[in-house]
Amino acid sequence: MSEPRMPIPAPEDTYKGWLFKWTNYIKGYQRRWFVLSNGLLSYYRTQAEMRHTCRGTINLATANIAVEDSCNFVISNGGTQTYHLKASSEVERQRWITALELAKAKASRMQLESDDSGDDSTPNAAGQSTGSRNSEVQSTLRTLGSKVEDLSTCNDLIAKHGSALQRSLSELEGVQLGGETSEKIRQVTERATLFRITSNAMINACRDFMTLAQTHSKRWQKALQSEREQRVRLEETLEQLAKQHNHLERAFRGATVLPSSQSNPAIDSKGPVPRKGDASDEDEENEFFDACEDVQEFITVPADPKYHRSGSNVSGISNELGMDDGTTSLDEQSLASNPESPQSQELVPVRKRRTRIPDKPNYSLNLWSIMKNCIGKELSKIPMPVNFNEPLSMLQRLSEDLEYYELLDRAAKCQSSLEQMCYVAAFTVSSYSTTVHRTGKPFNPLLGETFELDRVQESGYRSLCEQVSHHPPAAAHHAISERGWTLRQEIALASKFRGKYLSIMPLGSIHCIFEKSTHHYTWKKVTTTVHNIIVGKLWIDQSGEIDVVNHKTGDRCHLKFAPYSYFSRDVARKVTGVVTDKDGKAHYVLSGTWDEKMEYSRVMQSSRGGENGADGRQKTVYQTLKAKELWKKTPLPEGAENMYYFSTLALTLNELEEGVAPTDSRKRPDQRLMEQGRWEEANTEKQRLEEKQRTVRREREREANRAASPSEEALIEDSISDSPLKSGHQDNYTPMWFERLVDPMTGEPTHIYKGGYWEAKEQGNWDSCPDIF
Repeated sequence: MSEPRMPIPAPEDTYKGWLFKWTNYIKGYQRRWFVLSNGLLSYYRTQAEMRHTCRGTINLATANIAVEDSCNFVISNGGTQTYHLKASSEVERQRWITALELAKAKASRMQLESDDSGDDSTPNAAGQSTGSRNSEVQSTLRTLGSKVEDLSTCNDLIAKHGSALQRSLSELEGVQLGGETSEKIRQVTERATLFRITSNAMINACRDFMTLAQTHSKRWQKALQSEREQRVRLEETLEQLAKQHNHLERAFRGATVLPSSQSNPAIDSKGPVPRKGDASDEDEENEFFDACEDVQEFITVPADPKYHRSGSNVSGISNELGMDDGTTSLDEQSLASNPESPQSQELVPVRKRRTRIPDKPNYSLNLWSIMKNCIGKELSKIPMPVNFNEPLSMLQRLSEDLEYYELLDRAAKCQSSLEQMCYVAAFTVSSYSTTVHRTGKPFNPLLGETFELDRVQESGYRSLCEQVSHHPPAAAHHAISERGWTLRQEIALASKFRGKYLSIMPLGSIHCIFEKSTHHYTWKKVTTTVHNIIVGKLWIDQSGEIDVVNHKTGDRCHLKFAPYSYFSRDVARKVTGVVTDKDGKAHYVLSGTWDEKMEYSRVMQSSRGGENGADGRQKTVYQTLKAKELWKKTPLPEGAENMYYFSTLALTLNELEEGVAPTDSRKRPDQRLMEQGRWEEANTEKQRLEEKQRTVRREREREANRAASPSEEALIEDSISDSPLKSGHQDNYTPMWFERLVDPMTGEPTHIYKGGYWEAKEQGNWDSCPDIF
């Protein structure tokens, strides 16, 4: 039998030929022109129809190929398409079967690769050259894989035809010489021909595979060698840069008094503080910032060595700087030597406070689904479920400002107003350290709600907060200490939801008065921003400026809270400040972070002439002594991540106590239910309390309208418009323990404690307290 005219094609080639296709019982088999290309088998009536009309197409990727007899075979996709075909001879049929099986195998692979292409076709943004190399490698691997699959398919076919040939030969051996000998010999010849055709196809595939493998093997060897050489060069360059960076870092540390944890901006604020000279640039690129800002307004350099020689010289310099005689330094040694220092006194708590609360349940709720319709509104007007709260009220959060009350105790012992200013400034910064992980929203206090914090026997102070206004929300706070200081404030929150972030702007002033020196300090709070409202993990930032002013002496401390910046190389959450006297002369430089610690350095000399700042002006250069620690954050208790990141003090704030007022936050039922993990009941109770408050407010407004004359209504409106906080008037509510006066120091209307609470507690007389729960 002669060799077939058309060899078995490679899988990527187009295979064409005539076949007979079954049409119907009337016409039977009809001659059609079939074309196999790209895994699709199409047929036409004539070759001319290929230009304009296709009679049908079947996808081989999901098709089933079955052989009926020596010339007939069937192709079906398992649905409505089924082709009954017949070749002119068994050899021709086998040629088609081989071509169809190869095409089916390739189509199946292509479909699988198409399904997985989403993971393999990510564009490389590093450069076009890298992308083209990756694309070339992927294309080559796919081609080689295709050839391997072709070899596997051919191997199966060879095994199949080889078995058939072996059977025919066995039958030939058992046949005696006679009339059927020629027929058997003809069958053996045909099967041998089929086997030879398949073997040729396999040999061609092997040859193509070997050619590709040899060609690309040399190219890959060159590319791999080039990559290795480039990697070696990059490693050498990186090593040189690291050495240069370390050298510059050491030089910079030798030229500044900033602590090592701040002089190296690459070190994360949570990481350990390296010793001078340590190689600590390994995590240099681990932080990302969103804006590059020139937040450092001044430069510090070591003071002249003559300032470090003796204590007598330092005393003389202090006098030259206009400091009081007998000024005590701020180091820990002088504080420890003071018999009246709080550090030298052993305080024994009268009761054991709790150290744990129930773990936070794992409730999932989409914040965006609730807040998307509240963009631009006041936070207090957004109905929020307890799922986004923490089991504390805003009054309790306000009391947390006293977390580091020891700073005010130390300030009360200072003889110098400038040193006292350093402690007061550190106290203003320390109040933000508890907020770094506290992304939960505190409960909005009900009008008339109170919270007392009595720590006289443990810490020497006690404080009282009251919600004095609900629209706008405002709370008054008064704290007094047996160590000689008083703290009072009225804070009204102005908050806006901007979509991606939430801004909370506290309004109002904070006052701190020291009894012994009669120094009166005031300052305001900075803006708190909650990021990633829509997507991502919530995180909090503090930014803005604070001016702490001593109204008696004119001393001032200007603190700057640097906003978090992705592109800044400076330390995150950085705070810097300068303490100046009434003449504007700098005496201390403060530096640190609002979530970790604050340090101070005494200024020996200052001058202009540093590098230009962002505004083009020259920075001030301060020559300072070695930095010392003012304040350091106390570590959170164990398991704090499961307890809303509460500090040791915060864990005790909602602890039940006897004798407190019936309006105390500890007795608020929805807050108590949330702390116990019963959030569904807490949400129901929260809605009840809010509706009760709205009902009481409407009734109070109706009574006020009936009682007020037209002239009185006008006076009320005028007083509201004149008040910067507008507190205590829009609700027509008179607070229980605070009265609204004009502050003699700032001239602002504010609520000041009028007394009577602690006396009522001693007597157990709460008859005048409203029923708010």
